[in-house]
Amino acid sequence: MHVLITGGAGYIGTALVEQLNQDDKVEQIDIYDNLSRGNRNLFIGIDKLKTKKVKFIQGDLLDSRKLKNALNGVDIVYHLAANVSTPFSDQNPHLFEQVNHWGTAELTYAVEASEVKRLIYLSSVSVYGASEDICRLSDKPNPQTFYGISKLRGEEHVQRLSEKLETFIIRCGNVYGYNKSMRFDAVINRFLFEANFKGQITINGTGEQHRPFIHIQDVASVLTALSEAELPKGVYNLVDKNRAIGEIVESLRKLYPNLEMLFVNQHMKMRELQVEPSADLQAYFSKPLTSFEEQVSNFKKAFTF
Repeated sequence: MHVLITGGAGYIGTALVEQLNQDDKVEQIDIYDNLSRGNRNLFIGIDKLKTKKVKFIQGDLLDSRKLKNALNGVDIVYHLAANVSTPFSDQNPHLFEQVNHWGTAELTYAVEASEVKRLIYLSSVSVYGASEDICRLSDKPNPQTFYGISKLRGEEHVQRLSEKLETFIIRCGNVYGYNKSMRFDAVINRFLFEANFKGQITINGTGEQHRPFIHIQDVASVLTALSEAELPKGVYNLVDKNRAIGEIVESLRKLYPNLEMLFVNQHMKMRELQVEPSADLQAYFSKPLTSFEEQVSNFKKAFTF
């Protein structure tokens, strides 16, 4: 099995590469990444990849010629590359459009002309927008940010290929947890950093707002399983739990008893988003399952001081 991962050097890409590297059925892993986030941690460290089957291609999604050449001999494509943000961010509209929308379009054009058999696209729960009710797959997407709109446009390009190959659209929740290619703009990761090194965390609104979350290792486990899982092609929600921000803070206070909280715009009601998980994906979560408290405790141990 020959796999190509766009955005393979990123936060989720690093975890996925490490898991696919342990799969004997995967003969070659090509990492296609432009390194725009400046994160090169996948390439260093004492925990080296155990095989020589990993190859790096520095390339951009909008470089159609390089993208087409990179797909030669590839069986499965994981499309992780994206300009990412927190769920309700409205910054960089042009960059979202260029990368998440038209970059995905370029990839689907290249895949269509290749021998690729399966395309797995990591979308986002941001396509649901905000709702007081729990969002389900049957609900019509209603993105309310440039990021969410661009991810939905990407979904539409992938859907176009669904009659020609196996396509999986995975609407991923807010990812958290330690790996060496960290993202500290994700809310739980940011809270842990602030708690550990500042003793104070900043909370927007009242803290009563909910968000759907998923641990990084569960994301990698599910994506790895999708390389050969016998699931119907289509759209899935990759979510573990919907948690209130205040609930997360209470868990952190058990780890950091002297933790201080700074509320910003406490008078404002933040937008609400809860998403129903797809049970078919939860069967592939990493084992053994650990509690949220154990997960954040293990994250704390990863800090150097």
